[in-house]
Amino acid sequence: MPAHEHESDTTNDPLARERAHLTASRAALRAMREDAQALDIRDVTANWVNAAVLQAQIDERIKSLADLAHTPLFFGRLDYLHRVGADQAEGAEGEQFYIGRRHVHDADGDPMVIDWRAPVSQPFYRASKKDPQDVGQRRRFGYTGGELTAYEDEHLTDPAEAEQTSKLLQAEIERPRVGPMRDIVATIQPEQDEIVRSELGGTVCVQGGPGTGKTAVGLHRVAYLLYAHRERLARTGTLVIGPNRSFLQYIEQVLPALGELAVQQATVDDLVTAGIEVRGTDTAAAAVVKGDARMAEVLRRAIRSHVTPPVEPVVVVRGSRRWRVPAYEVAEMVDELLARDMRYGSAHEALPQRIAHAVLVRMEEAGEAPDDRVQNAVARNPAVKAAVKAIWPAVDPAKLVLRLLSDAEFLAAHAEGLLTEDEQKAILWTLPGSGKRAARSVKSAKWSAADAVLIDEANDLVARTHSLGHVVLDEAQDLSPMQYRAVGRRCTTGSATVLGDLAQGTTPWSTESWAQALHHLGKSDAVVEELTAGFRVPREVIAYASRLLPVISPGLAAVESVRESPGSLEVRAVAGPAELDAAVLAECEESLEREGSIGLIAADARIPALAEALTAAGHAYLSPGEETTAESRLTLVPASLAKGLEYDYVVLDEPAAVVDGEPDERTGLRRLYVALTRAVSGLTVVHAAELPDELRP
Repeated sequence: MPAHEHESDTTNDPLARERAHLTASRAALRAMREDAQALDIRDVTANWVNAAVLQAQIDERIKSLADLAHTPLFFGRLDYLHRVGADQAEGAEGEQFYIGRRHVHDADGDPMVIDWRAPVSQPFYRASKKDPQDVGQRRRFGYTGGELTAYEDEHLTDPAEAEQTSKLLQAEIERPRVGPMRDIVATIQPEQDEIVRSELGGTVCVQGGPGTGKTAVGLHRVAYLLYAHRERLARTGTLVIGPNRSFLQYIEQVLPALGELAVQQATVDDLVTAGIEVRGTDTAAAAVVKGDARMAEVLRRAIRSHVTPPVEPVVVVRGSRRWRVPAYEVAEMVDELLARDMRYGSAHEALPQRIAHAVLVRMEEAGEAPDDRVQNAVARNPAVKAAVKAIWPAVDPAKLVLRLLSDAEFLAAHAEGLLTEDEQKAILWTLPGSGKRAARSVKSAKWSAADAVLIDEANDLVARTHSLGHVVLDEAQDLSPMQYRAVGRRCTTGSATVLGDLAQGTTPWSTESWAQALHHLGKSDAVVEELTAGFRVPREVIAYASRLLPVISPGLAAVESVRESPGSLEVRAVAGPAELDAAVLAECEESLEREGSIGLIAADARIPALAEALTAAGHAYLSPGEETTAESRLTLVPASLAKGLEYDYVVLDEPAAVVDGEPDERTGLRRLYVALTRAVSGLTVVHAAELPDELRP
């Protein structure tokens, strides 16, 4: 499977022909964009509303037809055999298709580039010597700065040619980068592609260690689903949820290369803090209790406690007539609504209609002929409104949570049998004799992130949360049960793609099993897939980090890297703390002599000292999530923000400090595992303190 470099510019040179096709395809894409820009909506509509909608659609299409200069327009080619197979892609017999990030056609409408998500493109990812899928030859292209520089052929039906790993694919993964995440659309693997193209209706959970392509799978999946089910998802919506804003900034550059420009992104905190200002923090103990699924039942009990059985009849006066609904009959209505377990707010709205209906029955029995307008009028009658206010009053979710966290007796009444006394004390804002004062109002309260999740749960108990068509949840192992419930509410009628690695759970409440997590998400029937083949992290580096697995996640399979990179790991000990900063600085300077991005990862507490050292040495540095450029390639990364990021070269400062920065050793070792696995080409560990036992020679 030879890779071919450019040798001549003659028309007989295959590389020259491929470059010519690239040039022609770019010209065709430019013509498609110009055609879209030339559209005049005045020719097709006179209605200003329709005109506005149509113009927005045209603007979106113009945007989607932009040529991304440094992103390959196509990255592969499929040459189908000259025979029709039983399962051959429709119209593919004997055809040649270029596979790329979006569809491009010429002036006659003939395809020049096929979208990677189209059915005819699927064999590019899945065809093999064992199952060629009617593909005679698969060609991969190599690019440098957007210029086509090489190609590589696989003859899938040639028995004389042995199957082997693509050199261009490996080179694409290893190629030094500045800018956003690697162009992953060209490197997706068969087992990943099966997950990407799985049905919209099913939820998929992907367990994968560092470098196995979890995020790539998630982003491909949302791009594929938007392609295959665009109209449906345009109505229901899609959402990508990441662990922090830095991570979202990091991945948002990838979707355009996958053919999608507008996919909503958020953190869990973004979802639940609407209208709530988070200004407070919790102790680890308080956060664990607030994040426990038992809190959902505490909230449910607290909300339902506002319902008071009626003790008096409801008497409605209309004109000269008085209509009486006895207390026992109203009580039956209340019991029925409680038994149906409706949303509290829906039942609050239904009760006056039930009472009004009972009045209408009496009117009809008396010979009157009331209609729906009369029933609505009765439901708004002052006597009915007063009765509903007394029996089933409106509840403000934030005020309810405020009372639970401030009123020990109220909390105890609804946490009985659910939370222990110590757990109740852990989450109370004030305790007798503590000298602290409760917040007087929702606005003055110093809400924490965990409090916002409780308010979100209470909101859903009052009024149903809007469900989206599909949600992609990345770094899912770090969510609490209550956070899983918050995400699950956003896809109750849709599906989800859950991505994570149990070994990288670094919160006190991180999940211990995917079955547990999926239960809280409301997707217990999800299919769990495990990715164990590593493509990003060199074999030497992942083997070193995997020494921690028996301690941090017993029983979890280690990642098997497909990439050998001798010399990719260096562990350097220095004499003492006084020499540490200088040694780290020297390693960063040495890394900067190479091509690509450099990440200096350190314990959060060490960041100010390292920032000062870098500045004093004249080295500008970026913060996580900021895009690297040719002029600025060094990023200073607190260990708490390293998850999900990648750099060509990583310098890891003082592993012991990373471990010590966490509340317990296992969480600290998990944080260290994350930091050790961010490198694509090389990792240098610099330490003055003793390394953890598992990492010692």
